Amino acid sequence: MAGPGDSAPSANDATPLVVLSEPTPEDIVALEDSLYGFNVAATGVDDGRYLSIFLKRNDGTIYAGLHGHSWAGVCEIKTLWIADSERGKGLGSRLLAAAEQEARLRGCHVIHLSSFTFQAPEFYEKHGFQRLTQLEDFPRGHANVLLVKTLAPAAPA
Repeated sequence: MAGPGDSAPSANDATPLVVLSEPTPEDIVALEDSLYGFNVAATGVDDGRYLSIFLKRNDGTIYAGLHGHSWAGVCEIKTLWIADSERGKGLGSRLLAAAEQEARLRGCHVIHLSSFTFQAPEFYEKHGFQRLTQLEDFPRGHANVLLVKTLAPAAPA
């Protein structure tokens, strides 16, 4: 939602900066696509793909899911969520295993993600992830943990 103070002049006052609290999904995709294009030009690697796995009810409502992407031999999980009513049923493990398998099929050798200490870093550690580092007091009283797992190549079909 835009509000007072959401637009500020740039350093050279030629073009105003637009600060948005609620950007459109299209603007986010355009920004990500632009960065991806830069990365491809710099590396020559153009194998980037989204990775999304959902569990939906008959009416289409998502009750669990995982979203991220793969690029250049690395898979990043940005989101893994399970509805409160569905937790403790092994769905997180199923989603994570499916993501790891797909990452292997895509030729990824590493998978990484972050999890706040009040979320599930121990869950990921039980699945073979290792803590690389954590940013303390983010949010206050907690930490943001960066975790990584080296993947074995996919078995031939």
